[in-house]
Amino acid sequence: MDIFSKALTEKMKKAQSDLDAHVREIVDWHFDPATGSPFWLEYAEKLDFDPRKEIGSFDDLKILGHFEDEWLRGGPVRRWVPKGLAGKPTYVFETGGSTGVPKTRININDFQTDYEIFSDTLNDETFPKGADWLMLGPSGPRRLRLAVEHLCQHRGGICFFVDLDPRWVNKLIKRGEHQEMQQYKDHVINQALTILRAHDNIQCVFTTPKLLEALCEKINLRKAGVKGIFCGGTEMNAQFHRFAREELVPGIDFVPTYGNTLMGLAACKPFNNDNDYAITYYPPHPRAVFEIVNPDNLDEVVDYGETGRVLLTTLTKEFFVPRFPERDEGDRAAPIDLYPWDGVSNLRLLSSLQTSVVVGVY
Repeated sequence: MDIFSKALTEKMKKAQSDLDAHVREIVDWHFDPATGSPFWLEYAEKLDFDPRKEIGSFDDLKILGHFEDEWLRGGPVRRWVPKGLAGKPTYVFETGGSTGVPKTRININDFQTDYEIFSDTLNDETFPKGADWLMLGPSGPRRLRLAVEHLCQHRGGICFFVDLDPRWVNKLIKRGEHQEMQQYKDHVINQALTILRAHDNIQCVFTTPKLLEALCEKINLRKAGVKGIFCGGTEMNAQFHRFAREELVPGIDFVPTYGNTLMGLAACKPFNNDNDYAITYYPPHPRAVFEIVNPDNLDEVVDYGETGRVLLTTLTKEFFVPRFPERDEGDRAAPIDLYPWDGVSNLRLLSSLQTSVVVGVY
């Protein structure tokens, strides 16, 4: 018996067809000597087949194996710049470094494109066009800082920032410097309060769960004029979701998100009182794809509702990452009408890393 309606099944078939076509386009681009990135052109020389001939669908990406974490740690970073985009202004963004040397990713226009797509999911009443934003989250070499600013500008606003170095917080945690860590958090929150009180057109905020809670101890954001909060981080779970909506920021549109340097930004399933505050994320298909797989067999996708590791594939002309094992796990979520492809629910840090990874301010 089919578990999906006929209409949704048709949408799923169309999404799969679009994905397969997109895969062919991206593989052709990255393995073409005229347009491809040096990394993938060198990689192809070691293969006994031509990826452009053998890869005709998303499933065919399996013949490339799994993208390795270490490939993105260290340089030369220019090996990731496709020849077809050579000469364009290029950014380099880093991951948080919580699992070792930070991974680096080049960007040209991807972060702008990703956040413009995400902008279409926001409610114009609670994230008004022309409203200014406060970005209270990780700054420095991270994609998030520029991405949130672009989202704000794309919607006609001006973005205000607070300096925040989570790597320093992680060091304080590891050393047990809890008093200094609290002082640093107070310093960050005081900067945010100064901005909010000085600029009355700030109606939208990006922040992380821990920082939102600390901020709400000092100010009523609704009375301060905030209408929408876009919030992400490893502490984002159903319990915090309920806490935020019912106690921290009632009356404010609260939008959970899941994003990272390698993928971009996943959208959250629209909130429904019937779903018990569970959070389900859907990737920006076909630019990125989630597979929820058996941690002991990364080629085995788990059943809907079952828990597995997140296997990420990123498919843009700037960046090609096939089947990368993320540091996250969650439950495989079924497609919905709005997002007719697989998502992930109850996202959390991979069980095997929960005692070794410091998440700091997140």
